[in-house]
Amino acid sequence: MACKYKRVLIKISGEALAGEKKTGFDFDFISDVCEVLKANSDKGIEIGIVIGGGNFWRGVKDGAGKVERVSADRMGMLATVMNCVAVCDVLKQMGAKAKVMTALEVHGVGERYDTQKAIEYMQQGYIVLFAGGSGCPFFSTDTAAALRAAEIHADAILLAKNIDGVYSDDPRTNPEAVKFDHIDYEEVLARKLAVMDTTATSLAMDNSLPVIVFALAQPENISRVIEGEEIGTTVS
Repeated sequence: MACKYKRVLIKISGEALAGEKKTGFDFDFISDVCEVLKANSDKGIEIGIVIGGGNFWRGVKDGAGKVERVSADRMGMLATVMNCVAVCDVLKQMGAKAKVMTALEVHGVGERYDTQKAIEYMQQGYIVLFAGGSGCPFFSTDTAAALRAAEIHADAILLAKNIDGVYSDDPRTNPEAVKFDHIDYEEVLARKLAVMDTTATSLAMDNSLPVIVFALAQPENISRVIEGEEIGTTVS
């Protein structure tokens, strides 16, 4: 089957890696996700990945007023590094080609991020995991995902979440919330919908990057989106 997208940036939440435990790693689930990633890479899909750090640390929220914002954000960046190293190792044990590139200098963990080198790796069949967020405090991993997607000229951002799309309100608290199949960036921003933060949404809009929001609970959804099946919500 011909795939709709040739090069994708997949954003995975840190919480998703923890499964029901909410913290740490659920390696059974991570393995399921990695199997799908490897299968798509084997088909020639070029894959970049940004992973959040929420299974270990959620920046200012976890700092509880005791950790200054810049320090809290840097701790979050380090959490994303741990997540990328773990997922990279699972991929390698499956026989996939994978590399960690970091926005931070963390010797012995991964290569320092370089846009052209990342593109070359993906063209060579490597799954590239972008660790350390954007490398700057005050920017979320959502923004890092939009930034890396723009830099590597991705065809789309695949936003793998714990919810199956974009809703008019929180479906967990409002049973009347309506799910969108398609929505434009301007409406997301105007209605302050919880897709990505406003910086990330604006960056995707400015670079005409479609964002497909879907549930990661079924890892095979990654393949379905890449192949062009209309699931979740497309923001464009």
